[in-house]
Amino acid sequence: MMLAANIVVGLIAALHIYILVLEMFLWTTPRARRAFGTTPEFAEATKVLAANQGLYNGFLAAGLIWGLVLGDAGFGVKVFFLACVAVAGLYGGATASKRIVFIQTLPAVIGLLLLMGR
Repeated sequence: MMLAANIVVGLIAALHIYILVLEMFLWTTPRARRAFGTTPEFAEATKVLAANQGLYNGFLAAGLIWGLVLGDAGFGVKVFFLACVAVAGLYGGATASKRIVFIQTLPAVIGLLLLMGR
């Protein structure tokens, strides 16, 4: 069960690294605008805000990776950062797009359940 949990944690970390790249470096590109449903004008006007969001996604990824590096001792770290991802997803789902719940919260909850079933 722990192997499955660690795989999910790793995938969620990778997702947040991808989001970091989209928000910090590719925000005004067609790829990022498609992913986030923004117009060129909106993307240009909000690129500094998006870069800040991207940095926070990087912190989430770093925390999850830290938990993986710690191995069994990283259980609490993984739980904490998965809970952060889940809460961020709930907030994003309530304020930005319902889709975020399925992209962030659901995988984080699955990871938490797998960790708890260790």
